[in-house]
This record gives sequence, C-alpha cells and structure tokens, in this order.
Amino acid sequence: MTPIRLMVVDDHTLFRRGLTALLGADERFAVVAEAGDASQAQRVAAEVQPDVILLDNHLPGVRGVDALPGLREAAPRAQVLMLTMSEDEGDLAAALRGGARGYLLKSADSEVLARAIERVAAGESTLSPEMADKLVSAFQQQAGGGDAHAPADLLPVASGDPLSVLSPREREIVEAIAEGRSNKVIARELGIAETTVKIHVQHILRKLGLTSRVQAAVLVSARR
Repeated sequence: MTPIRLMVVDDHTLFRRGLTALLGADERFAVVAEAGDASQAQRVAAEVQPDVILLDNHLPGVRGVDALPGLREAAPRAQVLMLTMSEDEGDLAAALRGGARGYLLKSADSEVLARAIERVAAGESTLSPEMADKLVSAFQQQAGGGDAHAPADLLPVASGDPLSVLSPREREIVEAIAEGRSNKVIARELGIAETTVKIHVQHILRKLGLTSRVQAAVLVSARR
C-alpha cells in the first residue's frame, strides 16, 4: 500500500516534531513536509503536493482557517484536516466553509487521528464527536432563531423539509452519511458501485445547496 503523504502545519515546534515522529513511525503514512506558519505552509505545499495537510488554527499572523484558500490553491489535490485545540463553533464553521475535510481536536488519541487521516485522504469527512455535537446545536439554534451568536450562514435554512427535493435513493444515501458510513460501505449495503454513490453524493449536495458531507450529516441529524 502506498503511504499517505502528509504535511504538518503547526507553530509549536515540539508538538509538530512529536507528531511528525509519531506519524512517521506508522507505515500507513509518510510525513513529507512541515511548516510553522501559513506563508511557509503555502510555499512548501506547492513544492511537495501532499495528499493530506494537518493544519492547526492558531498560527502566527494568519489563522489556519484563513489560510485555507491559499493552501487549496497551492496544492489543489490535497485534503485538509484541521488539528487544533479550538472548540469554537465559529472556527469550525469557517473551516468547513473554507473546504476543510475534517476538524479534529488535539486531544484525540493516535489511532483516532490515524483513522481521521485515512478518511480525509479517501475524500470522506470527519469531525471530533464534541465538534459534531456543537455543529448540530449551532445549526438548530440558527434555524430556530434561538441564539444571535450562532455562526452565521452555517448551513442554508429552508422552510419545510429541504430533504423533500431528494429522490428515494438519495434519501437513503444521505441518511447513511448522517450515520457516518463511508461511500464504500454505502455502496456495499445498497449493492451499487462506489462511483455511483459518489455521483449521488454530488447530486445531493447540489440539490441541498451544501458544500460537504459533514453539512449534509448535520442537516439530517438536526431534523430527526
């Protein structure tokens, strides 16, 4: 198996080097670069073109969420996994809107991190359980108008049942996404090709006006 090529972006040298050593000892991964700030990360990402970028939010000068557009431009094929101490709902919403595939807290253990990297590398989305709960709560508050401080534009809010625009098959798939199933698992359970599932997911996101599987999962969870 070809190892997943990683880039670690964190301004804390000891943490960055410790994480690099930890992941480098795992045969599933190859740490090909590291950086301590956003500008360095953008330059290095353009040079090495990693598969996955592990990005802290608290960087000097520019926050990680604000560096996302530059990183995505520098390394278009790279997936970004936020790895941070920030439990702020605004940071989470900004990361998802900016195109991050996942948001994981640094308190996660090593195997949880490894699985999250594998999911992100495969084009799947992942969230720390704590942040998933916050995202659902923030969306419910936004939809109900109950909290003026809920992140603005976290998800589109539609009247009625927004899932009504989906076909029965698309409803099956979005429900499976909300339960955390990968495209591969969904394909196996439904007896269809994984590429067919990917096409359905694209249609689902377009019909719902969403940009990620995480948003779709939150939308379904909030309406249960």
